Amino acid sequence: MDRFSIFKWDSFSDQPHQIKDKVEKKRLKKENIFNILKTIFISLLLFPFFLFRLFFPTSKSKIDISKFFGIGINLDKGEGQIEILKELKIKNINIRLPLSDIENIENYLIFVGKFNKYNILLTVLQNRENIENLNLFAKNIEKIFSLFSEVGIIEFQIGNAINRSKWGFFSITEYLKFYQVAFNIKKRSFPNIKLIGSGVIDFEYYNTIHTLFNFQKIKYDGISSLLYVDRRGSPENMQSFVFNLEKKIKLLWIIVKTSSKSENKIYITETNYPIKNRDPYTPTSQFETVSLTDYKIFMVKYFLIALSSQTIERVYWHQLISAGYGLIDNRDNTNLKKYPAFYSFKTLLEILKGRRYISHKFRKNIYIIEFESLKIYWTLSDEVILNFKSDIKFINIDGKSQISNKITISKSPIYIFN
Repeated sequence: MDRFSIFKWDSFSDQPHQIKDKVEKKRLKKENIFNILKTIFISLLLFPFFLFRLFFPTSKSKIDISKFFGIGINLDKGEGQIEILKELKIKNINIRLPLSDIENIENYLIFVGKFNKYNILLTVLQNRENIENLNLFAKNIEKIFSLFSEVGIIEFQIGNAINRSKWGFFSITEYLKFYQVAFNIKKRSFPNIKLIGSGVIDFEYYNTIHTLFNFQKIKYDGISSLLYVDRRGSPENMQSFVFNLEKKIKLLWIIVKTSSKSENKIYITETNYPIKNRDPYTPTSQFETVSLTDYKIFMVKYFLIALSSQTIERVYWHQLISAGYGLIDNRDNTNLKKYPAFYSFKTLLEILKGRRYISHKFRKNIYIIEFESLKIYWTLSDEVILNFKSDIKFINIDGKSQISNKITISKSPIYIFN
């Protein structure tokens, strides 16, 4: 039996299945035990310093809102995505290219060519065969760089969810060797392309630390993070009593800023919420799933908190079409159904277009984010009523506008125009 056959793809949730061959999984982990211990050691050495810095102010970037919002699309979801992207008026997209499907690279090339007016991040999905056979990977990645740079792509993410064994890597050391191959080829033959690396999923920054603090002769043009917070629910909710989304982003920024391995640029290349009653299309258990109402509220708040950090260059929602976690339900292929979150996302993009971020205040019960001629409010718990001297215009999360001098602020963000 092909030993790589233990890695199987789940086409419903667009990710690998959990590895069922426990014996082979245990063997691969055992082979990497020293490398795993190395990651733990490096993290224990450096993590206290990063935690200490968390409680002090940090420098910020000046984030361009027009380049901030992104979304993932897939080859298998078809060309209908073009018209949907036009409706959203979004220009930044993430397209995934699996090395396991390299024999169909021409199909991906044709597909990418249809989006030549967009800023494309091409994410190269690893597989175990290319991880173990770096000569094969060198051949494949050089082919990818050559073909896709010719059609105008300059940003490539190398590896994805590298801290999950079902995706193929069993240690950060394996990833660093993998990335080294791509970096050497870029440096030698493709100096104008940009390599985005790390690709750690969830709040497991001990892995991120090892990707950024090591003795490999590598450099990242930007750091990718698959920063999901779905197990905590709303983005303001805490993990380990300290870390909500805001604090997780700040800690990531501190780690990246401290490293000499990377440009100070962070992309959140994947995040979403799994939707209730969509099994088997959900990528998680039903325990983490949320209602369609919570989905749209959590999504908008996630984008706004990440934007207000002024440290995240871009957030790619994952993804446009997926019944279990996307913005559009495609279970009936002849009739795509847009979820409420699609319209909330569209409203957010329209309202923030061309506006400049000014400031934010995150208090105990109320969040306020200010842009030019606009303030966005929401509460964490109890509703708050704002009284104004005269009528003002406000828009709810669904894009419905009203005029009043009394506005009720709830857990759902509301846009109030000055």
